Amino acid sequence: MIVVTGATGNVGREAVRLLVDWGEQVRALTRDPATATVPPGAEAVAGDLTDPSSLAPVLAGAEALFLLSGYAPEVFAEAQKAGVRRVVLMSGGSAETGDRTNAVARYMIDTEDALRASGLAWTMVRPRMFMTNAFQWLPMINAGAVRAPWPDVPAAVVDPADIAAVAAKALVSADHEGRVYPVTGPEALRPGDRVRILGEVLGREIRYEVQPDDEARAEMLAQMPEQYVDAFFSFYSGGKLDEATVFPSVEEVTGRPPRTFADWARANAARFR
Repeated sequence: MIVVTGATGNVGREAVRLLVDWGEQVRALTRDPATATVPPGAEAVAGDLTDPSSLAPVLAGAEALFLLSGYAPEVFAEAQKAGVRRVVLMSGGSAETGDRTNAVARYMIDTEDALRASGLAWTMVRPRMFMTNAFQWLPMINAGAVRAPWPDVPAAVVDPADIAAVAAKALVSADHEGRVYPVTGPEALRPGDRVRILGEVLGREIRYEVQPDDEARAEMLAQMPEQYVDAFFSFYSGGKLDEATVFPSVEEVTGRPPRTFADWARANAARFR
């Protein structure tokens, strides 16, 4: 039995689908199983990661757990009590900075440290920027121009399905225990590159317009706490996070190369039209 948290998210949903396809028994953790859509063959179960005591029945009999960063160390204690053998943690590249003054890096570092100290077997999966972030541009794409900050910051954007494939392999095999996998796509692209590729796939011109930092900051402050806005500006305006380096993790773990942004855009073209 494998428990997947975040089972309706971009990565968790794909991990559940893969595991079911491989014949694994999967419990898909969600706050409301009655309304959640999970891949056929998985068992949707209720649980709240902010209340670790609620996880005891979910984890009972499970061998492996897929977990997102940012939750209390008590989750690991519950996993141990339930007899879970291994945990695959989806963290992020900012954990590599070691910078606990950065709010985003801090919760990833703290979760990784708690997992290492737990005594459970672990694998850290550290994806870079998701290709699916481009869905945030949808209204602007429909208007013909994408306005986004950090024009000179490249990122080796990765398909969440490729992250899920790495995580799923680690969930079913002890071969990946004690490993840290930085997960990227096959090429580093700037925002303007991604906009250009989307335009080519959709067969129409889409302009890229540089959004000034002050305008981007005000927009982000309307959507998230200031400490997280400061964290992202530290990463991208301050250059504290490298998301441009391409790593071979996807191919090493899965035996196939990661999907390109153009491939992903073609597969999701209907959502942009």
